[in-house]
Amino acid sequence: MPTTMQAAVIDAYRQPFPTIKQVPRPQVRPHDVLVRIVAASINPIDLKTKDGGLKLLLPYDLPVILGSDFAGTVTAVGSAVTDYAVGDAVFGRVTKDRIGTFAEYIAVDHNAIARMPRNLSFEAAAALPLVGLTSYQALHDIMHLQPGQKVLIQGGSGGIGTIAIQLAKHFGAYVATTTSEDHFDLVQSLGADQSIDYHTTNFADVLADYDAVFDTRGGQTLADAFRIVKPGGQVVSIAGLPNARFGKAYGVAWWKRLAFGLATRQLTRLEKQSHATYTFLFMQPNGAQLTQLAQFVEAGIITPVIDRVVPFDQLNQALAYSQAGQAVGKIILKIGQEA
Repeated sequence: MPTTMQAAVIDAYRQPFPTIKQVPRPQVRPHDVLVRIVAASINPIDLKTKDGGLKLLLPYDLPVILGSDFAGTVTAVGSAVTDYAVGDAVFGRVTKDRIGTFAEYIAVDHNAIARMPRNLSFEAAAALPLVGLTSYQALHDIMHLQPGQKVLIQGGSGGIGTIAIQLAKHFGAYVATTTSEDHFDLVQSLGADQSIDYHTTNFADVLADYDAVFDTRGGQTLADAFRIVKPGGQVVSIAGLPNARFGKAYGVAWWKRLAFGLATRQLTRLEKQSHATYTFLFMQPNGAQLTQLAQFVEAGIITPVIDRVVPFDQLNQALAYSQAGQAVGKIILKIGQEA
């Protein structure tokens, strides 16, 4: 068996694009499976990692292979793994300290993966792990969204938005979303009850008394979210800044907690003024939750939305397209062939 593989590597932060080169195949630890990757998806975190925007939270030793989620076939199992076998079709989101799915192979802890939904292709399955887990953990684990509650989901036509709308409707919520008017038909087909064209309308001028906001934009959009939540409501963000409460919960160093607190003083003021709770979501890989998402897919409750599938050798064009922010759903990299 060859000992090397092709992978997309950055050697320095702010490198314009990763370089696809030959690198050693990953070593399999006792609790790992080795997966031959058929497809991977591009996510905003890949661009942030490349540009060094996450160094405070996720300091990587360079060079590093980019990529966070995947679908593929198990080719080897670690000595302590009993729940997967060679030949299993799996999908997953790797742990943040072991990224590297823009490659032909990945070694991943067996607790971070699940068997692929039986009714999805590898490309469609690769579209689900990161956005599915992020949406599930925001809406289910943090918001505890209940039937009849009202939630605003920002960026409804994006990778996370398209899944979050479907999940929120499954949980029985009334869903408003922001997107461009061109995508109203799409988000409404996914279950959105109210669509707001962010080009022409500030959502905070037309919405009020919401139980929760799922923020995917940050900045002023995040600040405006506090204008529409009711007292006791929640604002969950993946694009804002981690606060001191987040730092304490994750046991980060005291000086980082201090930095988080200073950086989020405005958000803390908005929390107090609105009597709402702000949570920065740092999604965690979770194989059990992936299994739940796979069951939702097989039951027809959620369906991944794919913008395009791009060959691995066109990675840089795909990253540039992702950077432009116009993708509807997910951008998928086709890396290997199905068994």
